[in-house]
Amino acid sequence: MIFKVEIKENEYFWGGEVNSATDMPICRDSKYSRDFRYYAHNQMMPMFISNMGRYVWSEKSFRVWVENFFLCFEGDAEFELYEGGKTLKDAYIAVMEKHFPFEETRKNGKKLPREFFKTAQFNTWIEFTYEPTQKGVLEYAHAIIDNGFDPGILMIDEGWHTRYGQWTFDFHKFPDPKGMIDELHDLGFTVMLWVVPWVTADGVDFCKSTRDLFNPEDYDNLFLRNKEGEVALVRWWNGYSAILDMRKECDQKYLASKLDFLMTEYGVDGFKFDGGDYTAYAHSSMINGTPRDDHDQAELNIAWNEFGAKYKFHEYKDTFKGGGKPTIQRICDREHVWEGGGINSLVPCAILQGLFGHPFICPDMVGGGSWTDDYQPNFKIDEELFIRMAWASALFPMMQFSRAPWRCLSKKAYDIVIDAYRLHNKMSGEIISLVENAEKTGEPILRSLEYNDPHKGYETIKDEFMLGNDILVCPIITKGTTKKDIYFPKGTWQDENGNTYEGNTAVNLDTPLEKLLWFRRK
Repeated sequence: MIFKVEIKENEYFWGGEVNSATDMPICRDSKYSRDFRYYAHNQMMPMFISNMGRYVWSEKSFRVWVENFFLCFEGDAEFELYEGGKTLKDAYIAVMEKHFPFEETRKNGKKLPREFFKTAQFNTWIEFTYEPTQKGVLEYAHAIIDNGFDPGILMIDEGWHTRYGQWTFDFHKFPDPKGMIDELHDLGFTVMLWVVPWVTADGVDFCKSTRDLFNPEDYDNLFLRNKEGEVALVRWWNGYSAILDMRKECDQKYLASKLDFLMTEYGVDGFKFDGGDYTAYAHSSMINGTPRDDHDQAELNIAWNEFGAKYKFHEYKDTFKGGGKPTIQRICDREHVWEGGGINSLVPCAILQGLFGHPFICPDMVGGGSWTDDYQPNFKIDEELFIRMAWASALFPMMQFSRAPWRCLSKKAYDIVIDAYRLHNKMSGEIISLVENAEKTGEPILRSLEYNDPHKGYETIKDEFMLGNDILVCPIITKGTTKKDIYFPKGTWQDENGNTYEGNTAVNLDTPLEKLLWFRRK
């Protein structure tokens, strides 16, 4: 069905998927067209929300475009238009109360581990990519502490394991996993391992490990299946595999048995649940026929997310209709670039995550989490970019490193980056207070200026954000910037040196590389 909404003058909409957040907001003159039914990445919500208190919602994904001042939708489900508010916040509260299960979250009283927010996280991905080793991980962990960082969450990313889906340590790389994890715990780290829903669908170990777990009828139902009842083979970024169908109890049992063993046998604390995105379950991803049932991609992604959220320490980045749930959500891999999918996208993506009901957000790894950067011809670290990404991440709810700044930066650049890290630590108490508020109210932690101070012309600002109600953060996202116009919302604002600025004004300020411009409302 086709559904159209006339875009009013000075009206702006946000929605769709987080990965394309730099397109936001869109207005009546925008040249915009996306089809989220076939491709969507990072957090996704079948919703568009307006600064004039309106939102459009559908239970299923859709195609969306702007045409002749209308926001147009095409999809298989009904579309709902809400027009009961006047501001972006009004629209968010309305959609949250109707479509995000924050009330259920409040009743459950579930709280996320504060370890995510207290200090920076570290991830092995960029340092090791597919080849982490026990020796390398331990050296990395010791170097974190030796170079002035506090121990916190340490994620051992892809490559720690043997076959995908078997989730056993590769003993050639990790000869003593329990000894390693015990040592990491002694150092003060919380240890998480990377997993995906794909399972390598060949070899004796695949057949034996699955058959040993189940009686024959359960085994014949395990994994997503094609119409002939065979295991569906699905394309993904590392090849072709079976994929878990977490709607089914047998698939949940299969993965839970693997992960629970890792926790009890080795002391693993939690898991980074990668992949399982909306398009991973698309019919077009299958290479050996069509699915046994006309499955709903959304249901499969939601089931994957709900399974992992049961683990105290978890992380996701590919989530459909996950708003309102107490889950850790990360912006997907950013590149080591100024424009495109780099530093320029951090604030827009984070703002959109908040409007999707995901307040507990982590920017990607400082310096970028795209491992292919290192394989580009003549690639080298841009120290200015690395520093600005560190400052941009410092006052997000979470901060995450992978590429070791003590290894890849000059002493001068490294000293600035660790200052950004120290700012995050210094502000962690206030950040945790905002986390507690978000657990109770469902409101975003990181917000656009428009959310807090509507209809003042702040709709298109993408390089400033609010941390809660009273902290204004102004990261620099363009190369070589030495001065910048800073837009101050209503109120009186004070910087770290005691200088004050009146609200509803723009002031041109110096933007030294050695500091982040941030201000507190007096």
